[in-house]
Amino acid sequence: MATTSCRKPLRPAHPRPWSPEKFRGRTAHYFVWKVCFQRLTLGIAARARCGADRIAVTGSVGKTSVKEMLARIFRAHGPAHWPEKSFNNHWGVPLTLARMPQGTERAVFEIGMSTPGEIAPRSRMVRPHCAIITRIAGVHLEGLGSIEAIAEEKSDLFAGLEAGGAAVLPAEDQFFDRMKARALEAVGDAEVLSFGKGETCDARILSYAADGQGCRIVLDVLGSPVDVHLEAVGEHWAFNVAAAILASVSTARLSAEEAANALTGFAPPKGRGQVEVLNLPSGGQATLVDDGYNANPTSMRASLTALSSRPAGRRLLVLGAMGELGPESKSQHAALAAPVMDAGPEAVWLVGDDMKALADALPGTIQKHWAVKANDLLEPVKNALRDGDTLLIKGSNASGMVMFAEALRQWSEGPTDGVMESGVENGARGQ
Repeated sequence: MATTSCRKPLRPAHPRPWSPEKFRGRTAHYFVWKVCFQRLTLGIAARARCGADRIAVTGSVGKTSVKEMLARIFRAHGPAHWPEKSFNNHWGVPLTLARMPQGTERAVFEIGMSTPGEIAPRSRMVRPHCAIITRIAGVHLEGLGSIEAIAEEKSDLFAGLEAGGAAVLPAEDQFFDRMKARALEAVGDAEVLSFGKGETCDARILSYAADGQGCRIVLDVLGSPVDVHLEAVGEHWAFNVAAAILASVSTARLSAEEAANALTGFAPPKGRGQVEVLNLPSGGQATLVDDGYNANPTSMRASLTALSSRPAGRRLLVLGAMGELGPESKSQHAALAAPVMDAGPEAVWLVGDDMKALADALPGTIQKHWAVKANDLLEPVKNALRDGDTLLIKGSNASGMVMFAEALRQWSEGPTDGVMESGVENGARGQ
């Protein structure tokens, strides 16, 4: 396995992208440039002084979950470092790198983007020993124009891969061959590993079974059979587990059994599918599935499929608009009608301009409600909840779903004024 070395300083993707000359006479712009440059410099210095095994994760879906899984595995086996929340952009990546303690043994970094040219320089900052791409999907089409362009941008993760490093890729992805080629173009001796259901996968999913509250996943990882139990529901979690364990074995000096044992009991973080109980003022309890931090067509379908496997007297949906889908946004929203109906909801509340297309596409046999602002639907949802219900909240961060879920928590805990705070959750974001 490759080890960290104090290599030559980072070479930017473009000539002097941090050059102060272009900010002459613009004090505010110069200040921003100076802060960015200082974070970059501190991050590179922190990387150079630390011998940690570094893993970088990107992908259209699942990257935050895989990052959290790797953080859990690493914490169980020594000094570890990982980003807070989704610190994956031009602020978050150098900040996470700069905060890495010298004694760190294993570290994971999440790298995101929303426009072309963002991933390569962040990968060169981190210089990972292992680069994971979780999956390519139609996310940020507004900024990149096509799914092919998304695949190319995500493959820039290999720009900073250390010599002899590992590239961990989704075997069933339509762009697998292209991603593999890009990895070998960047690093000729890279070890390309795959995860999925196929017989040739290095981490092969043998089975997935859910009981409505959790799931059991059986894998073969480089010839070692392992079982993992998660407090999460949805087959997409099996692919996240496979990627995390494969990376741990290939790069972080852990056995498949050690990684699987550390991962057992994992539950999604807040906003990423976390399940919790709402105490209803009228008596009884409802189950809240909080998946409100982000959404795209692929992750929306996965969440709806997972909901259909949960036991519930009634299933209810609050869905916020999906952002940055470009000219096809309305049709992408309308196309969710079939997955919504397959989930078997009693009622659906829809938020955002483009969600009007889904409201129009749903049949009249289902209770459906639409509003531009999330706060307009908060009281109707409260009034509708009954003992035994399961409520899924899912949407892009800008749609207000994070605040919607938080308002329900506060309502469950005691009297409130019933008004949501405005804005979206703070933190560096990107996909």
